[in-house]
Amino acid sequence: MSKIILSKLDHSRIKACIHDAKQFKSINAKDAASLMNELDSAEIVDSQKIPGNVVTMNSIVKISFLNTNKQTEFQIVYPGKANLKEKKISIFSPIATALLGYKKGDEIEWIIPAGPTKIRIDEIIYQPEAAGDYDL
Repeated sequence: MSKIILSKLDHSRIKACIHDAKQFKSINAKDAASLMNELDSAEIVDSQKIPGNVVTMNSIVKISFLNTNKQTEFQIVYPGKANLKEKKISIFSPIATALLGYKKGDEIEWIIPAGPTKIRIDEIIYQPEAAGDYDL
């Protein structure tokens, strides 16, 4: 699979969130390390250069679990804005970490309590950069 793409703004904000969360012990070491690994391996570009088919912070995505054909939709947000009732998932959640920086149509291996599964990004309903919302 190709390298993930992140905006400079998302990259710096997520790193700051991880730093703060570690200070307040609101993220476990494994999740922090996983997210930092994703950040460190990403291609970092200006917000205006993010392709419209890439999952970024504040994107609303529709995904399918390929082993069950179940589909779901949610928004990837910063930890303080997470709200399951509103379908807003924190970037600190493993599924959000798994999707960030990937493109529509990509299939990602993800480990759930029942074992490995595959997720496909079916649609990016809203992406801030594509909509010209560069400062969310």
